[in-house]
Amino acid sequence: MIDRRQLFGAAAGSLALINGVATASTLRKPKAAVAPRGVDGRLVRLATLELEAQQDFTRGMRTLHGKALRAASLAAFDRVLEREGIDPATPITVEQLRRLIENEPSTNLASRTWLHNQQYMWKTLHAHFHDHADEYLAELEAADRAGPGTLELAPSLEVPMYARHEIHIQPGGYVGDPFAGHMYHYGTNSFYTGTSIGANDQDDSHKRSAQRLPLPQDGKALRILDMGTGIGQLAVALKEKYPDAEVWGIDVAAPMLRYAHMRANNLGVAVNFAQRLAENTGFPDNHFDLVTSYLLHHEVPAEVTRKIIAEVQRITRPGGVFYPLDFGTGGAVMPPRLLYGRWWDHRWNNEAWSLEYHAMPFTEEIGKRGFSIVRNAEAVIRGYGARHAIKA
Repeated sequence: MIDRRQLFGAAAGSLALINGVATASTLRKPKAAVAPRGVDGRLVRLATLELEAQQDFTRGMRTLHGKALRAASLAAFDRVLEREGIDPATPITVEQLRRLIENEPSTNLASRTWLHNQQYMWKTLHAHFHDHADEYLAELEAADRAGPGTLELAPSLEVPMYARHEIHIQPGGYVGDPFAGHMYHYGTNSFYTGTSIGANDQDDSHKRSAQRLPLPQDGKALRILDMGTGIGQLAVALKEKYPDAEVWGIDVAAPMLRYAHMRANNLGVAVNFAQRLAENTGFPDNHFDLVTSYLLHHEVPAEVTRKIIAEVQRITRPGGVFYPLDFGTGGAVMPPRLLYGRWWDHRWNNEAWSLEYHAMPFTEEIGKRGFSIVRNAEAVIRGYGARHAIKA
């Protein structure tokens, strides 16, 4: 079981890196210049053919895992249930689940194969960006001072302990590596491979979400906030959808925000990015027409989610919409198949808070804090919860 309090080590970087103020001088490694290879739509191609081939390999392995190894693992899991006389519809606990699978070869082989592929993906990305640190840091530094959007960093912000985990086993996590945004972008493009959501190389999922997010009944969307914006994909898509709106993307992770700002500039989209906590944004009361997020809440403790909901209630104007995009929730005890999938993601993908999140009745928590819930709301993304909340 993951120790949620175990943080990445000192090798992940100094406090300066955590707060996103790394410069070309702090990570100077004389290397050959990065050779730009053009763009594919919205996506800047990886700088070398070798790196692109490595990432193509990991995506192919991910597809193989999803179509074959994962299926074999689940079939073996079902055989274990049958052998032990366990009804597949009967809820079990995490402890019972772990005892069932700890000595099951097919299940563990599939898990280890997936893990090694994930590690290789991160290793190759990490090595490239650090081997060419001068070029990439210089590019970030130039973008920090450029427009059309704005970038607000907070070097004195104390990064909460919950945010310092290496989510997705990404080296340094979101806050501990100056190239967290670069790695996250190409790494998560791989994540979408073979999923029901489909490829996201062109921000496809974020653009679809921006098109389908509900507005207040009066149709006004003058101020929009994307919480936990990461590399700003949803915030940019929302600004493209509503060009006259003031769009903000906030995140605790300065390296992610620097990349988000640079990328938005390259796309010519004027989003305001700021390093702020979702549970303490600093925005005025009744300020936003629409507040959203994309896969934020399963990556923070349940108690932080409750604080974020209270903060959203404060900064959303009466009649405004809160629609957080995240996975469905439904209790701490569940049928073995479902629990296995959630525990697997927690264990192997280092989703430190996912079990806690899934045990929380998220939609009900929103309804307890000054919002009315639109019943039978249509899910913006298939497989995610439909949480259309309106501030009273």
